[in-house]
Parts: sequence; C-alpha cells; structure tokens
Amino acid sequence: MVTSQPQAAGAAAPGIDGAGLVRQWREPSVLLVEDDAGDALLVEELVADSALTMRLRWVRSMAEARAVLARETPDCVLLDLHLPDAHGLEAVSRIRTHADQVAVVVLTGTAEEETGLAAVAAGAQDYLVKGRVEPDLFGRAVRYAIQRKQAELAAVALQASQMQAQENARLERGLLPRPLLRGDGVEAVARYRPGRSQALLGGDFYDIVQSTDGTVHALIGDVSGHGPDEAALGVALRIAWRTLVLCGVTGAQQVTRLEEILVAERARTEVFATLTSLTVTPGAGHVRITRAGHPGMLLRTASHVEWVEVPAGPALGVLPGRARWPVEELHVPDSAAVVLFTDGLFEGHVGRGTERLGEEGLLRLARDVGALGPEAFVDGLIERAEDLAEGQGGLDDDVAVLHLRWNTGRPQAGRGRRTE
Repeated sequence: MVTSQPQAAGAAAPGIDGAGLVRQWREPSVLLVEDDAGDALLVEELVADSALTMRLRWVRSMAEARAVLARETPDCVLLDLHLPDAHGLEAVSRIRTHADQVAVVVLTGTAEEETGLAAVAAGAQDYLVKGRVEPDLFGRAVRYAIQRKQAELAAVALQASQMQAQENARLERGLLPRPLLRGDGVEAVARYRPGRSQALLGGDFYDIVQSTDGTVHALIGDVSGHGPDEAALGVALRIAWRTLVLCGVTGAQQVTRLEEILVAERARTEVFATLTSLTVTPGAGHVRITRAGHPGMLLRTASHVEWVEVPAGPALGVLPGRARWPVEELHVPDSAAVVLFTDGLFEGHVGRGTERLGEEGLLRLARDVGALGPEAFVDGLIERAEDLAEGQGGLDDDVAVLHLRWNTGRPQAGRGRRTE
C-alpha cells in the first residue's frame, strides 16, 4: 500500500543543505518502515492532518526498505523497531548503513521511551511514541529531524574541510622551505601563489642551499597533477634534493637520483615532474644548469630582461632509467639576477577567450617591470599575470617564483638575505 499527499507549495520554512547553506523548505519525501497495517494507517492519517505536506511511501520490512533506498534517497525514514527482519537498535544501525545521509525518526510503543532515547543515542534524529502524537507535533518532528540531519552533515563536511586545509598547510610548508643561506652577496626572493582551485593542492616546489664554501644551489620543480599525492611527492623530491646537495651530489647524477625517487614514490605511472637545478660557485662568472623538461628562465641585468632556455633532458619519470640530462653553463654578468618559475605563471588565459599568456607574453610583462627591485619585480610579475587571467577566474595553476641575485666576485662568509 502506497499513499501520497498531492504536490503542493505549502508554507516555506528555512532549511540547511548538505553544504551548510540556508535554503527554502521543500515538500519532503518520507519512507515509512512499518509491518503493522494498523500503525501504518495511523501514520497516514497524521500525514493527512499535518500542516506539513509530505510524500509518504510505505514498506513492511527492512528488506523492502533496503530495496527502496538502493534506488532513491528520501529525506526521512520513519522506522518501527519491531520489524520481522530487524529488531531494536539493529534496525537503526541497518538503516544508517544503507542511507547514512537520511534523517531517522523511530516509532516506539507506549512503554518503550527508553528504547527511543537509546535509538537517538545510536544515531537517530528523534523518536515518536505511537498513539501519543498529534498531527502538528508529528509534522514538526519530521521537519526538525530533517534539519538536524542536514546540520549534522554540514558540520561533518566542515570538519573534513578544516582537516584537509590543515593537512594541505602541512604539505605546503614542506613544499616551501626556509632557504639555507650562509654567505653575504646572495639575495633570494621566493613567492608562492595557489591557483583558483585552492582545495586541490599542487606539487610546485623550490629550495635554496648555500654550501659552506659559498656555492649556491637552487631548485624549482613541478609535479604533474593536483592533490595530496602530488604534493607529498613534491615534498619528497625537495627534501631529497637538499640531502643530495648537502652530500655533494650535483648535476646529472643528482637528477638521476631524483628520478629514481619519483619512480619509487609516485602513486601512478603517468605522474612525472619537471625541474631546473642550478649551481654557482664563488668567483665564477657562469651558472651550471641542469634542466629536466622545465620551462626556461629569465635573466635580469640592470638594463634588460631576456628569456634563457638552455638544452634540457626529459621530465623525470617519462623515460625511467634511459634519460640523460646535460649540464649547461650560462654566463651571468656580475650583479645580474636569474628568475626561475613554474609554468602556472604563463599558462593562464588572457581575457575571456582561449588565448594564453605564454612565454612571449611573460617576457613582455617582465620587461614592463624590469626596472623594479627584486621583490617589487616578482610581485609585479605575478600580479600582472593574475590581472590578465581575472576574466576567467584567475590563474588555474599554482605559481612558484624564485629570484636569485648574487655578486659573483665577492662571496663572503656570514648571512645571506632572503625574502618570502
């Protein structure tokens, strides 16, 4: 036997949706699980006399209820605790197993109020005593049970979101370390900006280490994809790189070891990483660069900004065990700066069309702000790229930028400068 009330607008009352947002009340759907036809008739009469209109469906057993819940999701289940195939709190547990997002109101006998309280403690939203319920009370009980369940789901979702944000913050701290600088004459400016999908943590990473002899090592990289697995892999690669640097491993051998770590740690075989690693020794007029599938860099002098792209090997993980990465030397004038970045800086859209900023567009922006100091230059570059992409919601991807400037002729012991 299935009965239903006519579809009607009814009085509006506020509710809370699964995301915790206030919405207008709509006519709820209710599943009655009751094996006694007389008690089912009493519920149907309560529905008919209640000020709250609802769509009621009646089933006689837990098995029938499971079949209905497999096909649809009602707003509320009215549950008898004495079914032929489920008794007491077991019935509550089985309903919650099959429909954990549905409000549950249990129906008890006149001498079973303690059982009703126990059912609420077990996860039901309310209980009603058969034969003691007036129509208006019945309508309010159903409505409030649905709202309590929605509030509960919103609270759970909020807690999960907060936990994810905390975990993301821990991963970001691993991706974005405190550079280890030991000498004067070295200035580093580092910036990180999350993309517009901030819930999806990216795998951009960077690091700077200065050896005890004054040699400066720098790294910037990007793990393909977004999410905690990619971010954790970026953290692993950055920490491994710093360890290799401190152990004296550089150049192609360093990149080979990093690829071995990526292949061992990645969650899927299609995941890869790009990176640029560079080394400048005291007194040298050049930088030694190893590039693995990563974009080029900017070279800033007092009067000019140019795009530099030395020969490179493939990204890590693309040809495991077979790739080779050349070590190239780039002449860097005294007091010039090298700017490393991830591809999120130039892959954003320009305006509302399909055109992207691209490498040439980024170079134009860099030249526009080329006369600024290091921090203003980096901030201005990112802000202009973000402004151009504003028409489509901002930059899609995370952005990491590392601006390095040093005096190649005067490395000294002491403290370097770092700004973030």
